[in-house]
Amino acid sequence: MPGHSRRAFVRDIALVSGATALLPAVAAAPAAATEPSKATAAVAADEAVSAVVTVRPRDRRYPDLTWGSNQRWVGTPDNVQLVSTPGQVLTAVQQAVSSGKGFAVRSGGHCYEDFVTNDRVRTVIDLSGLKTIGYDETRSVFHVGPGARLGDVYRTLHHQWGVTLPGGSCPTVGIGGHVAGGGYGPLSRRHGLIVDHLWGVELIVVDSAGKASKVVATREANDPNRGLWWAHTGGGGGNFGVVTRYLFRSPDATGTAPADQLPKPPSEVIVSNVTWSWSDMTEAAFTRLLRNFGKWYEANSSADSPYATLFSQLKPQHKSAGSFSMTTQIDASVPNAAALLDSYLAAVNEGTGVTFRVDDRRKISWLHAVTQWPGFTGTDTTTRFKGKSAYMRRGFTDANLKAFWRHMTRTDYAHPASLVMITSYGGRTNTVPAADTAVPQRDSILKLHYVSFWTDPAQDATHLNWVRSFYQDVYAASGGVPAPNADTDGCFINYADADLADSRHNASGTPWHELYFKSGYRQLQTVKAQWDPKNLFNHSLSIKAV
Repeated sequence: MPGHSRRAFVRDIALVSGATALLPAVAAAPAAATEPSKATAAVAADEAVSAVVTVRPRDRRYPDLTWGSNQRWVGTPDNVQLVSTPGQVLTAVQQAVSSGKGFAVRSGGHCYEDFVTNDRVRTVIDLSGLKTIGYDETRSVFHVGPGARLGDVYRTLHHQWGVTLPGGSCPTVGIGGHVAGGGYGPLSRRHGLIVDHLWGVELIVVDSAGKASKVVATREANDPNRGLWWAHTGGGGGNFGVVTRYLFRSPDATGTAPADQLPKPPSEVIVSNVTWSWSDMTEAAFTRLLRNFGKWYEANSSADSPYATLFSQLKPQHKSAGSFSMTTQIDASVPNAAALLDSYLAAVNEGTGVTFRVDDRRKISWLHAVTQWPGFTGTDTTTRFKGKSAYMRRGFTDANLKAFWRHMTRTDYAHPASLVMITSYGGRTNTVPAADTAVPQRDSILKLHYVSFWTDPAQDATHLNWVRSFYQDVYAASGGVPAPNADTDGCFINYADADLADSRHNASGTPWHELYFKSGYRQLQTVKAQWDPKNLFNHSLSIKAV
């Protein structure tokens, strides 16, 4: 980005990296479906203590509470409700419903579209105060509030219990929307998606009479609310209610000890950042590089691969940046980890005729890598951006590669902060049956994130045009979007893209909801009709009732 250092730019692009998910949505709570735990009872006793904090336009706090990570979207709500307990959420939701005016929910504020800031939204319920992280001994589940940031979740789980969740790498993302959309990250090839470890949700819902209440839904086969749990395993944020706590326990967990209920992260990882210079790059070299990357993952994305702990992002930027990089990490305890990393780097670069520069390579603690290392993490929320996504079932076609070269080297457009993050996928993620969660893409090997960052509102049209034309060109054979076929498998709801619901940008004949949810959309509609019959939780890409 102009005026930014190289390291600052890496942080900027990581803001919405493949490891994150940015939706304004729900988040959860631990509460037993039958008898409450001591932890739940203690929380219940606290809920009636304090009133909801209300911030209105003349309040000096208001400007800081009306935008998130994307400066394209700044809201003008009548008020922002700051809540810190499930009881306060219940009160805030009931008040908003009774007012008859539109409302929306925000956890971390990392939303790609205007779901929380459009003119319909007169009340924003801000969940950033619901950030408690703990363990419920009665149910043997971890509970995490929707306002907890990923970095804090990782630190607390790791320091207190030696466990983690396979979520995203941007530490400032709120877990509320990240989970609801099926978030992924550096440990997903080894441990699956974050929702693959979701045991239950506690949330506030509103019935057909307009009455708000608290419910708990779990993955237990005999839970009558199980469909509501399923809808939160990738159905996206802002659809069914307001999650006040997420409850986590791995499906294969045994015993009752907290350390046995969730995955254990690596102690240390080897991190690598290598850079290619555009001055060395020909179309043949660039094409070979991207082709190598895709072919490598076609051959190395099984759950039992020796590379299951390797996570990597190839990040081609527009030629005006001068160079582009690939960031990688691998569990340092894996046998021959350093040699595996060397082999991977050599395979990606093989036959290109160019060399890469090693900018960073070292062994660091896993927690430092996921919360502070600039290769993946990012904290800048002062930019404007537009993002798009794609799942890939196999490597790039010739037509894909020609489109990449064409738009990365355009001379009528020069912006170094325009790029594609091509992220490793597959592994354990692909061992879960497609119907088991609301994330149906369970045989992809790569996830792509097209994005441009900028700061000047006057440049909106220029950068939007680049992202849109690039994306449409890559997927021209399927109507300008990555429609489900042998090569691609739709889009990722946490990289929300309202263009997919617009025929000017989606000429595929495949509706937006099938790009995100495929045939699972019908089940999501059924859940919507049951739990949000008044369609109070809605936005431009929300689930529509049957």
